[in-house]
Amino acid sequence: MSADRVRPHGAVRTAVLLDVLTEALAELAARLDTIQVLDVGGGTGGVAVPLAEIGYPVTVVDPSPDSLAALERRVAETATSALVTGRQGDATELVNLFGHDSVDVVICHSVLEVVDDPADALAAVAAVLRPGGLASVLVANRVAAVVARVASGRLAEARHLLCDPAGSAGPSDPMTRRFTLDEVTALVTDAGLQPQAVHGIRVFSDAAPAALLDIDPHAAADLLALERDAAQDPAYTTVATQLHLLAERK
Repeated sequence: MSADRVRPHGAVRTAVLLDVLTEALAELAARLDTIQVLDVGGGTGGVAVPLAEIGYPVTVVDPSPDSLAALERRVAETATSALVTGRQGDATELVNLFGHDSVDVVICHSVLEVVDDPADALAAVAAVLRPGGLASVLVANRVAAVVARVASGRLAEARHLLCDPAGSAGPSDPMTRRFTLDEVTALVTDAGLQPQAVHGIRVFSDAAPAALLDIDPHAAADLLALERDAAQDPAYTTVATQLHLLAERK
């Protein structure tokens, strides 16, 4: 994805993640004849559809019938129906739905924050992966969430996030938990997956004024370049809104 194609603020937020995924899948495809991709909690197809547009078959598993209906509409609009399949279910049902050692790539984005047990969810991810398969795990960063609330003047929420063992901001928080890099790395490793790379996602885009992208024709490209440069720099990972791990099943 080239910088000059990225315009909306939301597209900048997701561009680096999609770049990382497509590069990883391309490397895997060089070793395999075909790649079977499973997107857990993939909802309306924000990741599945762009991957299908490249040519990868993707099965989206989501517990929400409404999300799967929206996925079906999006697939129809993008002419990717031959490559995207939706199935209702959640992370704990993966083995029952697909069997052990059944897929090459599992995408698990923004799932561990809301499931009943993140360790069980990752164990299921590892179980359906074939040896040598790749897991893409994306989680909300607790440290960045604290800083963001301080910046917006929500100090009580910030302190709750800082002190709460799970990284929740309180009863009204839609997320059950958030993670530090050490916490999510430990969960991934305990599931039998070996981390291969770590990326900071949305290091700057949530702090950049949205209006700037509307008035400055070069702002989106500049912001995307910043995001790409910082994504793999450990100095900036701590303040990224999301933490992304690529991990291999041995």
